Amino acid sequence: MSSMLDKEIGFHQAALDVRAYRQQLLASNIANADTPHYKARDVDFKAALAGAVNGRLEHLALSTTSQRHLGPAGGNPLEAFSGYRGELQSSVDGNTVNMDVERSAFAENALHYEASITFINGLLRTMQQAVQGQ
Repeated sequence: MSSMLDKEIGFHQAALDVRAYRQQLLASNIANADTPHYKARDVDFKAALAGAVNGRLEHLALSTTSQRHLGPAGGNPLEAFSGYRGELQSSVDGNTVNMDVERSAFAENALHYEASITFINGLLRTMQQAVQGQ
């Protein structure tokens, strides 16, 4: 029974990790809306979640032959699932950030993040009630 709970919570933990990473990317896009030649980035949520759930993220780390070797710059394995967003309207300075798209994606992602937390809380509450025999 605990492995089933671990599996269920593990899925939601992976979803929260991907949502948090996406929120960072979207916030970075918004913060750099006026930066010349900045390219907006986003994450492929479906592919990133599948990678996190299937345990493929550990295999994305670089192999090292010495403990003194430096890791990748960002160090986040979810970077493999991020990419540049297509340009919706051309900009004179080469910036691809569209504030309407970024705000919408940011709000949607925050809503999904809150929904996942609410679902986890409900799952834990149900398990607590089952243990207490209520």
